Amino acid sequence: MPDPLLKWREEFPILGKKTYLINNSLGAMPRGVRDGLKHFADMWDNDGVVAWHYPDGSGWLDDCERTADLIGSVMGAPRGSVMLHLNVATLTAQVLSTIDFTGKRNKIVYDDMQFTSPHYVVQEWARYGAKIEMVKSDDGIGVDVQKLVDAIDEHTALVPISHVYFRSSFLQDVQPIIDKAHKVGAKVLLDVYQSIGTVPFDVTQMKVDYVVGGSVKWVCGGPNVCYLYIRPDLITTYNPALTGWISHARPFKFEMEFTPHAGAWRASTGTPPVVALYSARPGYEIIRQVGLADIRAKSQRLTQHLIEHALEAGFKVNTPLDPARRGGTVCIDWPGADLAEQKLIDRGFVIDYRPKGGIRVSPHFYNTQEECDAILAEMKKLRR
Repeated sequence: MPDPLLKWREEFPILGKKTYLINNSLGAMPRGVRDGLKHFADMWDNDGVVAWHYPDGSGWLDDCERTADLIGSVMGAPRGSVMLHLNVATLTAQVLSTIDFTGKRNKIVYDDMQFTSPHYVVQEWARYGAKIEMVKSDDGIGVDVQKLVDAIDEHTALVPISHVYFRSSFLQDVQPIIDKAHKVGAKVLLDVYQSIGTVPFDVTQMKVDYVVGGSVKWVCGGPNVCYLYIRPDLITTYNPALTGWISHARPFKFEMEFTPHAGAWRASTGTPPVVALYSARPGYEIIRQVGLADIRAKSQRLTQHLIEHALEAGFKVNTPLDPARRGGTVCIDWPGADLAEQKLIDRGFVIDYRPKGGIRVSPHFYNTQEECDAILAEMKKLRR
């Protein structure tokens, strides 16, 4: 049957040159990114410093707010509850800096399937009194949600977890974790880097406290446009130690006494990622137009097709077989898969390899079943 989502292929030039299946790591660049970056350059070229804020509200700082709200709209966040940042590591540190770990509520609970950046940051917070409890995965693919729930108690201050695990594409059932954390007075920091743009979710319905993520993967944006969502009722009490001039209530007054901004800007630090935001917006706009329900449905079809044919061919699949517990990636492994990574890239198949995972194949709404079949055929050749 005709696939209506394939009409979007023409918006992503790389698809005419390569079999691009690495959307879990860096989404294909939308054609509109060039126009966005040219718009930034024209503003700088024509107006210089005035471009920070035009009287009509179309300057760089205004576009920061508009982009933050655009990102928020993809995950059900109210306007004014999202702020842009450079990366998730910095954001994790900022959220941790709002917590006093010298008292009885000093525990951080998370699991060993998290991405390395927030893991490194959390581990270093032990120097400030944080007691860290890491829940282990039983199979290297997922983590039993009940084990995480049971680890959260009255001493827990923060639970930083991933919605979808980067190594295996396991989609965690986060709602019981959020509910248990709130029951005992803890907060949850949810990393949606591997789910936004391919798995529908609503942060308002979840009632999650904080959300971090970025734009380079399934939303097809450029680097350095990460973001922090703060649950609206928590904004006025969000007081991080990691702050900066732009998070001041009156940043252009340059007052030496710090007064935090009343809104989400208080979560900013120094100069925001202005250049990068113009590379991120086209991707978010396309995702909104395509619709997350249709994207998710196609993702489940293509990943199921990949899994069935990979298993038939005798490959090991390090990804949940249950589509309800699977993100947008299929991890296919065999002895020598690490050596096959570059050979596949050299042959026009853009993927990547992760230790304990395998070759990560991540079809998006603009990919075809024929492309999935082609990479499986090429992996069979390389295995032989």
